[in-house]
Amino acid sequence: MPSTRLDLALGRLRAAARPDVLADMARFGLTGDGRLGLAVPTLRALAREFKRDHELALALWDTGIPDAQILAGMVAEPAKLTVAQMDHWVAGMGVWDVCDQACTNAFVKSPLAWDAIPRWAVRQPEFEKRAGFTLLAVAAVHQKQRPDADFLSRLLLIEAASGDERNFVKKAVNWALRQIGKRSAALRKPALTLAERLCALEEKSARWIGSDVRRELESF
Repeated sequence: MPSTRLDLALGRLRAAARPDVLADMARFGLTGDGRLGLAVPTLRALAREFKRDHELALALWDTGIPDAQILAGMVAEPAKLTVAQMDHWVAGMGVWDVCDQACTNAFVKSPLAWDAIPRWAVRQPEFEKRAGFTLLAVAAVHQKQRPDADFLSRLLLIEAASGDERNFVKKAVNWALRQIGKRSAALRKPALTLAERLCALEEKSARWIGSDVRRELESF
C-alpha cells in the first residue's frame, strides 16, 4: 500500500495520544510497547474517517503499536481476511484489549471465524488461547444465525481449558461460558450443568469459573 496512507493514519493516532493516562491504563493491564493511550471512541472515530481498508489494516497491525492494532481491526475487511492473516494477528497479540477488539471488530465477521475457535483454544501462549475463547464469546452474541448445536459442541473446549490459571485465559473461558448460557433457553441448561461440574473440580480457576457462571445464569 502507498506509505502515505499508513503515515497519515499513524500521524492521526500520534496527534491524539494521551501519555498522561498510560500509567492508569497499565493498572488495568492496558500496556504494550509504544502504546499511545487513545480511548476506544477516538479510535472508532478514526475508523470512520479511514473507512474499511484491508491493506491499511494489515500495515497498521504490523506496526506493533497497540492503538494501531485496535484501529486495524476496525478498518479491516473481514471477508478478505485469510487464515494466515488471522493466525499472524493472533500470534502478535500481547495485551487483552487488542485481542478482544480484534475479535469483536474483525474476526467474528469473517467466514473463517468459527473454525479459528478450536484452533486457537488449544494454543499455549496466553493471548492466542484467550483469542479462541473471546471469539467464542463474541460469536455467541453476534452470530445470530448459527445453530445452538454448534455452541453446544464448543462446551468441550471450555471444560478442557477451565483449569488454566492464567488470568486472561480464565476470564475469557468464563466469558464464553456465560455468553453461551445466555444465548438461548436451550443452551442455558447445559451451560449451567457444566458450571456445576466445574465447581466440583480441584483447580481453583475451574471452581471460580463455575461459581461465577452459575451465579449469573441462575439469576438470568
